[in-house]
Amino acid sequence: MASFDFQVGGTIGWIVPPPNDTNIYNHWASNNRFQVGDTIYFSYKKDSVMEVSEEDYKECNATHPSFFSNNGNTVFKLEHSGTFYFISGASGHCEKGQKMILRVMVQDEYLPQHAKSYGYHDAITTPYGVFGIILFHFVLEYVASFVI
Repeated sequence: MASFDFQVGGTIGWIVPPPNDTNIYNHWASNNRFQVGDTIYFSYKKDSVMEVSEEDYKECNATHPSFFSNNGNTVFKLEHSGTFYFISGASGHCEKGQKMILRVMVQDEYLPQHAKSYGYHDAITTPYGVFGIILFHFVLEYVASFVI
């Protein structure tokens, strides 16, 4: 299975978000599909990144991280499926929205057999993705409008 590299936040990197867009990192993460083996990169200056528990994420508590880096170019390998919680360790940054929830999809080998047999995961892994399925649906409806 191929793995991918992602720059957290896209071109803006890991910064304190503007006051009118404090969910910028959660929006960015929800617009991507992460799989086991992918790598995320945090690019920043005079800051840090921490992986924390869900409770510490909600409270912006930086006292017990399971991962910490402050080298300005942090590399984090997504080694298992599930939810990851990241916050800035710089004082006051998390409270201003510099935090992110990232979900890593379950791999096929972990799906129950009935889920595989009904194709629940197939739509995600098709070469054309969701767009291809939607396009196919519209083409089918268009053709059917002439037949009926």
